[in-house]
Amino acid sequence: MIMKDAFSLAGRTALVTGATRGIGRMIAQGFLEQGAKGFISGRKPDQTEAVAQELSALGECHGLAVNASGADGARELADAYLSKANSLDILVHNAGAAWGAPFAEFPESGWDKVMDLNVKTPFFLTQALYEALKANARPDNLSKVIMVSSVDGFFVNPLNESYSYHASKAGVSHLAKRMAMRLIRDHIVVSTINPGAFPTDMNKAARDDPDGWIEHIPAQRVGRPLDMAAAAVYLASRAGDYVVGSALTVDGGVSWGF
Repeated sequence: MIMKDAFSLAGRTALVTGATRGIGRMIAQGFLEQGAKGFISGRKPDQTEAVAQELSALGECHGLAVNASGADGARELADAYLSKANSLDILVHNAGAAWGAPFAEFPESGWDKVMDLNVKTPFFLTQALYEALKANARPDNLSKVIMVSSVDGFFVNPLNESYSYHASKAGVSHLAKRMAMRLIRDHIVVSTINPGAFPTDMNKAARDDPDGWIEHIPAQRVGRPLDMAAAAVYLASRAGDYVVGSALTVDGGVSWGF
């Protein structure tokens, strides 16, 4: 057993979607600090390029400005990546959307927007990058696909009527298991991260009023960038090679203590 390089990502190439801010940026930064070459995607060209430039202080990082929502968006992002690289070692599906509205008023547009980006994109982007993920994959050099789901995929948040978001995260968690059983035959490991409360633009409550969450979180704090980055590095590195189809919940115990 050799632990020295178990968490290293040196020589690996990673694509993190929705990485211009929040959890995606935390993950991308962690990968770069562990030696990976990074690609990040975002919808806004100026923002995507600016963040890529900032992260380049840690290692080689490139921005791909694409709206990756749905099957067409997924293929567009795959084409943008493949125009710059032929192989891919780590793919992180982080880009996501949420929508909250009372049950009687919840619109179809809010349902479709969330489902397209949170469930459809991860499947079709993985499919479009399948050959690239297989290019370097071997029994001793596994490629990785990491789905960023949520504790809301198995735990109903009583404070938020986000019907499509809850359903989408439950769906992507189960989708990861189904994909994992198929893709492991090609030496591609699929796993899931379930974040709890992190201070991001999507979770404005945790961002703007972290003290308000403390009574619900056994760890008595919201998540920090290191918490998320370290979890993703574990799954992406050789340390996580035997975590196939499973989920790593990073929530300070909120799903058991709410």
